[in-house]
Amino acid sequence: MEIQIIQNKIYEIRGQRVMLDSDLAELYQVETKALKQAVRRNIERFPEDFMFEISNEEFNSLKDSLRSQFVTSNRGGIRYMPFAFTEMGVAMLSSVLRSETAIQANIAIMRAFVAMRNYFAQTAVVSAELAEMRSRLLLVERDCRENLEAMNDLSEDVRNEFDTVFEAIGALSVKIPKANVPRQPIGFKIREKE
Repeated sequence: MEIQIIQNKIYEIRGQRVMLDSDLAELYQVETKALKQAVRRNIERFPEDFMFEISNEEFNSLKDSLRSQFVTSNRGGIRYMPFAFTEMGVAMLSSVLRSETAIQANIAIMRAFVAMRNYFAQTAVVSAELAEMRSRLLLVERDCRENLEAMNDLSEDVRNEFDTVFEAIGALSVKIPKANVPRQPIGFKIREKE
């Protein structure tokens, strides 16, 4: 069996990854009714952390995506709510259902659960690394913003100093004529010979 097919039949209900009785029955190649009877005969092997019956509310939230999988009664609904088996519950099913098909299906299901757990663990590591990179990027962004603000302040100071220099140059280039002071002619004077 392909692990991907099995992983598509693993759902999260009540914060746990579970498989529904109808999906397990299909994989074990038995009727859902037969699987449930075997579980009920061995109910002491299935505490609540191994298996639980899903509520109407939980069923309704799954119903739309799983409509074709649920067997309906003649009255249009299902008679009994599905059982949800956790990974430990699926492992316990191997001691209840002992056919060769059930054993092989159980092995494949256990591999699918392990693969999913490894995937989620790896995803958590990658998410933590991304969060760290995001925080570092925010620090770099803040530093860049502070540096730009400092440069802008420096630029403003330099602009003010240049304005002062240009004003001084402008003041020097404007000649103020002296009042009533005779001007000396410009150029060479030729001395007259005496």
